[in-house]
Amino acid sequence: MDGQILQAVLDSETASLSVGMSNLSDEILLCILHHVPVCDRLTNVAIVCRKFYTLCHDKTLLSNVTLSEEYLADDRLVRHILKKLGNSVLSLSLNGCYWLSGSTLEHLARCRAVTHLDVTGCRISYLCLSHLLSSLSSLRSLAFDVRPCFNSALLSSKAVDSLSRLTELKQTLLTPSYGVVPCCAKLRKLMLQFDIPDVTREGVGVSCQLMVGQSSVPHYEQLEEFTARLAPGEVNQTLLLLYLAVFSVHIPKNLRVFLVSIPGPNPVHWPAASSLAQSLGQRGDLVALQLPRSWLDSFSLKRALEGNSPKHLSFSRCPALWPQVFQSLLNGGVRDATELISLNLSGINHVLYSECRSVEDQLVTVTLSQLAEVCSNIKHLNLMHTHYHHEHTLALDGETHLCTSLGRFKQLRSLTLPACALSDGVNTNHISSCSSATSALFQGLKKAPRVGLQNYRPDSESSLSGDSTSGLSSLVAGCPFLETLEVIGPGFVSALPRLEPCTRASVEPRGMCAWAREVGDAHLAALEALPQLRRLSLAGLPGVLRGTGLVQLARRCTDLRVLSLANLGSLKTMNYSPALLETLKQCTQLQELRLEQPYLNANASFFEALSCCSRLQRLCLVSRSGTFDASAAENFMERCCQVVMCHMFMGGTLVSCRSLQKVLLNRFSAKRGALSVVIYPLQHEDLPSVIRCIPVTLLDRITLFQSHVAQPPHLSPL
Repeated sequence: MDGQILQAVLDSETASLSVGMSNLSDEILLCILHHVPVCDRLTNVAIVCRKFYTLCHDKTLLSNVTLSEEYLADDRLVRHILKKLGNSVLSLSLNGCYWLSGSTLEHLARCRAVTHLDVTGCRISYLCLSHLLSSLSSLRSLAFDVRPCFNSALLSSKAVDSLSRLTELKQTLLTPSYGVVPCCAKLRKLMLQFDIPDVTREGVGVSCQLMVGQSSVPHYEQLEEFTARLAPGEVNQTLLLLYLAVFSVHIPKNLRVFLVSIPGPNPVHWPAASSLAQSLGQRGDLVALQLPRSWLDSFSLKRALEGNSPKHLSFSRCPALWPQVFQSLLNGGVRDATELISLNLSGINHVLYSECRSVEDQLVTVTLSQLAEVCSNIKHLNLMHTHYHHEHTLALDGETHLCTSLGRFKQLRSLTLPACALSDGVNTNHISSCSSATSALFQGLKKAPRVGLQNYRPDSESSLSGDSTSGLSSLVAGCPFLETLEVIGPGFVSALPRLEPCTRASVEPRGMCAWAREVGDAHLAALEALPQLRRLSLAGLPGVLRGTGLVQLARRCTDLRVLSLANLGSLKTMNYSPALLETLKQCTQLQELRLEQPYLNANASFFEALSCCSRLQRLCLVSRSGTFDASAAENFMERCCQVVMCHMFMGGTLVSCRSLQKVLLNRFSAKRGALSVVIYPLQHEDLPSVIRCIPVTLLDRITLFQSHVAQPPHLSPL
């Protein structure tokens, strides 16, 4: 009896101590609701009770609204949300909402208090844009696409009046045009993305000559920030020079951000670059700088950085300028180096590696150690396409491994490294054993090792590849808060290039950098010490033999959201398939997967394992000689109901690819308005025109391989 009384008392005390959602303070509930998508807040959470209704309509939650990744929000739901928002919303982003109809976008006129509007990637006509601009008199920031047939002269007088009050503008140019820039006399921030093909779908060359005769030319009198990102093509570079023509006459006195990214080895020359550098160095308030390698010399760069405290610096493909960059940062050439948070020093991927190769793109551990001490607040660092070759003999003499130096960047959150930087040295036993083989014929008769799914064991592959990971271990120990990691092998080029265009003839041979070949499963397993890792990209790693390190990594990095694997192991076969399937089963939080391998077999087992990724939204498969199981792909799409992007560029026939694409679209488009399905033979001659029809948002985010670390602000697809 006493025991029953005691238990009753304990139960009553436990009940009195329990706290439900309704017992939390409004401040805590608002903080929680801030992380709930706006569509769920206003359509589901708000109807729970009167208190939740009031909180969901609080102005702190409705003043800044983004629908960018609300993939399940169809036209009807978006119209309902816009009606709910009314005059409460001040900043509204529909960036990447490519599936919404033009009639739905016209409902944006209801939000008359909006000051910041982003409709990049939306199918908005100039008539709809004119209507919105006429209705949104408070608008100060606009982002949209300039599509073919756009003509600013057809905008209404009210729309032009609204444009005259804009202070921020971002234009994605899909056709040669000034867009609405000539109408914006008070611009302080101008962000441009050039995505114009050199040839139309009909095979006619695109020309910018029509623009020269336009009477309205931008002047940028009050401009403070100018950013431009170009896709490959001569038209894009010609158009950029037209936008920069005014800078040759007059450089805005308040300019503090100048970011220009031009892909390819030979960017167009701009004579006014030296004058710009001198002007940037005079005011002392430079925030961000990126210039193509042919635009600056060391002396001009020194003048531009002197006396400034930049936050973002990018000198991609400019190894000749790196000595001056380090000198300015380390020897007092900038006012406050601790302000720097993003640094891009990616090298050039178009130079063949050889023993006589210039050492200008070789990383020096001492320099990076000093950089970590001086620039202690760097969060984003990109060292792609550089080289670092650690020697065992140097280590005995006290030489610090590069990864040890990188481990001193305590604030680092995202990092891109060349594969050879992870190696502790070349395995001479492996080299001698390979060179002493009697005949390639007898090698082909050897029994292949059995592939298993067991975890990586340190002694399992010591005879095949370098098993020492002491350097990498020092990196993960020093930077435990890394969220994004990219490891790119030397010479890797995706089969779907865009921002890194080059031919196979100019690609560095995979076997030339012996240090990169030493990076294998042991190194992948060592990455398990990064519990906060959310984005992982591995490309061009021939030393990954079985993929067992991937399994161990996936089991420990439970919050992995984005995974990109390309050309791991041998290119003649896919020898890590069993490990890949086991890895996918562990990635329960995965939202995005990009897989590129010459011989990928997307069979029933593959899609069965992929179905374990219940939160997957975006999938891209690239395989020159790959195959796929159509029925298995259909079953996968049925089980993973959140998948809204399925891009497969494989080796099947055009008929089989189109057949599967039609089936998936017909079956799932009704309930997934944002569904994007593109299935096409990788080697088909019409592939470029097919890629051109894919929404730019998806191309930049996943379909086309590119680095996402230390990219210019405002232009990164993330």
